[in-house]
Amino acid sequence: MTGETLIRPARLRSVLYVPGDKPRAISKAPGLGADALIVDLEDAVAPQAKAAARAAAPQALDHFRAAGIYGVLRIGAPGEDGYAADIACAARAQPDAVLIAKAEDANALDAARAQLKTAGWTGPLWLMIETPRGLFLAERLASDRSITTAMGASVLVAGSNDLAEGLRLPAGPGRRAGLKPHLARLVLAARAADLGVLDGVWNAYRDMPGFAAEAAGARALGFDGKTLIHPDQIAPCHDAFAPAPEEIETARAIIAAFAAPQAQGRGALAFRGGMIERLHLDAARATLAAAGLDPDMEQSGG
Repeated sequence: MTGETLIRPARLRSVLYVPGDKPRAISKAPGLGADALIVDLEDAVAPQAKAAARAAAPQALDHFRAAGIYGVLRIGAPGEDGYAADIACAARAQPDAVLIAKAEDANALDAARAQLKTAGWTGPLWLMIETPRGLFLAERLASDRSITTAMGASVLVAGSNDLAEGLRLPAGPGRRAGLKPHLARLVLAARAADLGVLDGVWNAYRDMPGFAAEAAGARALGFDGKTLIHPDQIAPCHDAFAPAPEEIETARAIIAAFAAPQAQGRGALAFRGGMIERLHLDAARATLAAAGLDPDMEQSGG
């Protein structure tokens, strides 16, 4: 990346981790249909394989770029072993975004931004929120947008497994319920800071009903999408985050109502036995965008 605009794809329903040391997985990844791909130098790569993963990352991201897929590079947390090598790898690989693990200290992230810039990379940062301190960082970003801008933050990513450990939540089926209020705070902070926000991974990749339920819950909390560890999770993830047909129909009707000549200049309208305001128009446009439809075409009757 050569600029410092805070960009992200229009849709981030599905974001698949691809281990940086797995050439076959890297080769197949662009054809799987995910909205974005993360070349992982961190948790998915064994310590003895990290050097090979760093060496392979530039070619992997070139491969994604050639296929028109948004490519992210996940690096280790500031100060961890291998962090300097990860920074150098990011400069060589020139990903669309860099995902920093265990983001929890604004000063450390400012230093990371400076190190990446000095090395030759100036794109947007994605931040893994996977510790209790990370949650407070997210809220700080929401309360002071100047920090977010200076840092170049674009997306917050829930690190659910580590966060659950840090919160000392008991293992088992109730763990997600214990995480729910903290994940809701993360979504709230992201919305206040105008950042994208992604739910964490579902580890039991063969359990499709469980995944579908968790993805539906993530959408209900307001997440933009979900990070994934297996290609089989992509299609059900898209299903979970797709607006239902009735949502699309209502959104179209709201847009049409505000586009009608008699509605021009009005802030509120009668609609199906109730009232709608301009905020409902904004929500309707967002619904169509989430469905891959162009709200402007809908408004123009296209």
